[in-house]
Amino acid sequence: MNIQLPENFSYDLCLSFLKRSPREVLHRIEDETVTKALSINEQLVIFQIKNADKYLNVDFLNLSGAASVAIENYTRAYIREWFDLETDLKPFYSLGLKDELLKDLVKKYKGYRIIGQPDLFESLVWAVLGQQINLQFAYTLKQRFVEQFGERVNHNGIDYFLFPQPKIVSQLTDTDLLPLQFSRQKSKYVKLIGEAFANNAVSKEALSKLSFDEAKMELMKIKGIGNWTANYALMKTFRYPNAFPLEDAGLHNAIKNLKRMKKKPSPEQVKRIFKKYKGWEAYATLYLWKSL
Repeated sequence: MNIQLPENFSYDLCLSFLKRSPREVLHRIEDETVTKALSINEQLVIFQIKNADKYLNVDFLNLSGAASVAIENYTRAYIREWFDLETDLKPFYSLGLKDELLKDLVKKYKGYRIIGQPDLFESLVWAVLGQQINLQFAYTLKQRFVEQFGERVNHNGIDYFLFPQPKIVSQLTDTDLLPLQFSRQKSKYVKLIGEAFANNAVSKEALSKLSFDEAKMELMKIKGIGNWTANYALMKTFRYPNAFPLEDAGLHNAIKNLKRMKKKPSPEQVKRIFKKYKGWEAYATLYLWKSL
């Protein structure tokens, strides 16, 4: 199966994001090939992505015969969403080339796209896991969590993992999570997110029908999800172009470094800077993060 690529797509730059940690447990990368498992209609499917110039070539590894139309369609839609292939970056580059802060970044990282998290539950839990700790320890927590509570499918002696299901997470206790080095607060928040999804109090489908502000308010009703986490999920799962984590320390450091400021900008200064990027706040954030 082939997936046509849009203009302004860099496989290498997108792979650089997917390679951020050797502890990443939800996909494997070897020889520039990405391998991942999905649950499709209750069937565990392993697919592999290779770059083929203007296409992504996708193979299915663990099926006894040819992939069904349903499996192909689901996987194609997932990959297009994962790599943000629907977004036309030309307007963003036109804006960025005229901006002192972004002009060098959009040249250097042309084709870099927001690698999303199509699963809203995964996106929220991952954001909570990363709160107030460094990125590598967040990946360590994620690896332990997924390997302990997620489904796995084996192919040629290699286990491929899926993110734990909300129902399972909702039933976990501190006894399950604290030995993984979760703080009591993280343990509590992750369980509450699991309960919200297991009880259908929140869902990607329902939130997708709301406006940006309404969706953010609904997410923030869940204890442990503040403005930063809600914006992160709206950026990574719903692709709202105006979503950006205003309070993000990395974003502040990127602006400080690029503008050669003596101290980090205040939230008000960041707001003023981002007024110029209206409609492209998420991509401006992505490229500023990439500068770090």
